[in-house]
Amino acid sequence: MHDNPIGTPGNGGCPVLWPGMPASHALLILLGGVVGGIFNGVAGGASLITFPLLLALGYPALTANITNTIGIWPSYLGSATAFRREIGDQAQRLTRLAPVALAGGIAGALLFGLQPVLRRALDRDSAHPRTRPVLLVAGVFAASVYGGYFGAAMGVMFLAVLGLALPVTLAHTNGMRAILSMIVNGVAAVVFLVHGGLVWAAVAWLALGALIGGYLGARLALVLPVPALRAVVVVIGVGTAVKLLV
Repeated sequence: MHDNPIGTPGNGGCPVLWPGMPASHALLILLGGVVGGIFNGVAGGASLITFPLLLALGYPALTANITNTIGIWPSYLGSATAFRREIGDQAQRLTRLAPVALAGGIAGALLFGLQPVLRRALDRDSAHPRTRPVLLVAGVFAASVYGGYFGAAMGVMFLAVLGLALPVTLAHTNGMRAILSMIVNGVAAVVFLVHGGLVWAAVAWLALGALIGGYLGARLALVLPVPALRAVVVVIGVGTAVKLLV
């Protein structure tokens, strides 16, 4: 599909804002980063915008996934900046929750990386791979509860859990959500950085847009009436679930 090994689309003679990238692609990625960042600033779900955009611009799925994960990380930083007052009121609570989020992110990354090894270990006593009905039913049930309740977006998941567990305002839970999402997404970003294969030009433009959008989205979340913000969170969660299904 591409002439170079990392999947960066050629410029085809078009003006460039970064070596090897057409100006039109750079501007689209920047704009996508802003829109995705706004999503993350409000409740999460930036990848609904940014990942399909990278695919549409011609990046292979793996390259797009890695580039997207690292590129949208600054949106959480922008959100945290906008929520700094709400976050500052909960410094002690965040100190307790940050290690939990870090451990969860690491566990998820390791589970994903070790999946082939675990599968081989499970199949060690069998000549052929077999279905495990208990694991299958329990796993599908857990995934269905998660998908039906939280909408499959990490940010929405955090908002739901924090909203149920803490006697604080939605703005305060949103601030905590931004920090915890930044930690978990940061773990994935580090794993992908080690893996390699990302497109730095796309990362740069996506990160710039995501940083701006994350701040704008958080400011928007602070001024929206609570019922309207809850409606937006539900829409983002349902939209994420539908997107994953189709």
